[in-house]
Amino acid sequence: MNISKAILSLGQYEFVIDGEVNTEEDWNNNVKFVSGADENGTAIFSETKPITYAEVVAEQQRLQTEYDNDQYQRDRASKYPAIGDQLDKLWHSINADDTLKTQFADFYNTIKAVKDKYPKE
Repeated sequence: MNISKAILSLGQYEFVIDGEVNTEEDWNNNVKFVSGADENGTAIFSETKPITYAEVVAEQQRLQTEYDNDQYQRDRASKYPAIGDQLDKLWHSINADDTLKTQFADFYNTIKAVKDKYPKE
C-alpha cells in the first residue's frame, strides 16, 4: 500500500517524500513534514515527525487488509450489468406480476407514466 495514502489516512499532514521508503532509515532520511512557510511561501520542515514509522507501517497494513477484504466488491462491480439494464429487468419482472405491481407501486407507476408518455415506436 502506498506510503502517502497511509500518512494521509493518519491525519491532515503536509509532507514531502524524497525517494523510496522501505525501511525506517528511509523514513528518517526521505520523509519531511511541513510545519509552515516562510515569508516567500517556501516550506519550512519540522525537525520532528508527528507520526512514527511504526504507525505508518501499521496503517499501510490496515489499509492493505481493508483493500484485500473488499476484493469481492471489485469482482462483482465488473460483472454486474449496467444500472439501466438492471432497472429494465426489474421493470419487466414487476410488469409481468400484478402482485409485484401493487408491492412496488411507486416505482412501477413512476416508470410506467414515462413509458406511456413516450412509447416505443
